[in-house]
Amino acid sequence: MSAAEHLTDRPAGHRTEPSAAAVAAAPTEGAPPVAGLLLAAGGGRRLGGRPKALLPYRDRPLVENAVRVLREAGCAPIHVVLGASAAEVRERADLTGCVVVDNPDWEEGMGSSLRVGLGSLAGTGAGAALVSLVDQPGIGAAAVARVRGAFRSTTSLAAAAYDGERGHPVLFGADRWADIVRTATGDRGARVHLREHAKEVVLVECGDIAEDYDIDTPPDLARLARTGP
Repeated sequence: MSAAEHLTDRPAGHRTEPSAAAVAAAPTEGAPPVAGLLLAAGGGRRLGGRPKALLPYRDRPLVENAVRVLREAGCAPIHVVLGASAAEVRERADLTGCVVVDNPDWEEGMGSSLRVGLGSLAGTGAGAALVSLVDQPGIGAAAVARVRGAFRSTTSLAAAAYDGERGHPVLFGADRWADIVRTATGDRGARVHLREHAKEVVLVECGDIAEDYDIDTPPDLARLARTGP
């Protein structure tokens, strides 16, 4: 199962029709910011133990690309959760302007990183967290900005869709964070919350401008040689 599936647990054939008005309407002036939350703690077990954050992309660590995408999409602040080889990532990657937090329990799975990341956003005044994964370079700023544009209030719940199937990134309004932290254990990520609130999820179609593949196995590394978004 891919990292993306761990977080969203999207079932085959799942459909949630988005509200066109909700997606198209501009956010209310003076609305709280949408924070970017990048999960970059994975140890790359199926990649021979190569931390995903440090995979080379455009001659730089992959984590830098993910941060750039969030920044160009208008997310602020940007919090980055590190785990595997965290000290080396801090040394080699330029994470200037980001709040970098370590997840000492990263080997327990994505749920632990999500808990750490959402916890780090407490008190920032962010109205929502837009959660992205470090190993999806096919998702660029245009797609992230579309999902960010679905933010309406602290109860918002939205996700990118690819041919109607829920994927990443995912936006969680701040009022939902406590429940996600409570239920995010092991590799379940936010799947429990998303399943229990499936009818509330606004899907934002991004299949025309992005690809939601993951870098999970050695054959996937060939995708990093592409120019990308």
